[in-house]
Amino acid sequence: MPKIIVEIMPKQDLLDPQGKAVANALKRAGNSEIDATRIGKRIELHYKEQPTEEDLEKAKELAKDFLSNSVIEDVVDVYIEDQN
Repeated sequence: MPKIIVEIMPKQDLLDPQGKAVANALKRAGNSEIDATRIGKRIELHYKEQPTEEDLEKAKELAKDFLSNSVIEDVVDVYIEDQN
């Protein structure tokens, strides 16, 4: 199914309690080489047809204005998923 992927992460300067909990669990499980983790979200926008560049630009606007909270999150990527 054709789709556009939106990736959102907490702002770098903000505390990420979920990421910290996962990092601590990984360390307790013997993964001492992992220093930290951050947990974000991936949103898939499904389309009936292959998304166009116009669809991609609209998705970028939606990501910034509707899908993320600009106070605490950054939109890190918006792209058309390769169907191969």
